[in-house]
Amino acid sequence: MTKSATGVPAVWWITAWFVASAPVIFWDAGYCLMRPRSMRGGDLHWIWKPYSLYQDVDLVYGVKALEENNGFTSAQSAMNLIETFLNLYYVYLTHVSPSPYAPVVGISSAVMTLSKTVLYWLVEYYCNYCAVGHNNVVDLITLWIIPNGIWLIVPTLVIIRLGKDIARSLSVAASAKSK
Repeated sequence: MTKSATGVPAVWWITAWFVASAPVIFWDAGYCLMRPRSMRGGDLHWIWKPYSLYQDVDLVYGVKALEENNGFTSAQSAMNLIETFLNLYYVYLTHVSPSPYAPVVGISSAVMTLSKTVLYWLVEYYCNYCAVGHNNVVDLITLWIIPNGIWLIVPTLVIIRLGKDIARSLSVAASAKSK
């Protein structure tokens, strides 16, 4: 196990999550930011073929939201890109050019991801499930709740772990300063 610049062991699963989620987020953001060309019938749709289903599951990704100039989809995609660059910067600061700032970068990006995902779910709740309420229960659970729930659970675990690491580093620094 490698140590980060803070002296705390680098957490392999945080790095794995940040690295593995990057292509998923870039692909999703590409779909959202390239609409309508990325949508069913668009000349670039072949890159995002699975979105043929998803644009019907989550209407925020669909034709209606695009036609209504609903900016949420593109705005959340832009935020996803910022979060992902921060995630990859955390990996860089942890494994390539070790820095004591790595946990702060990692927790910041995880808080962004969690906050944006909670907002996404709250929008659904407060609009009476306007974008996903048309799904049957099985589709809602398997195609929306579980896949989107991952973006609630993992960032929360990252926040908890990096928060403990930051608190531990602050305690060590406070002890050293008081001596």
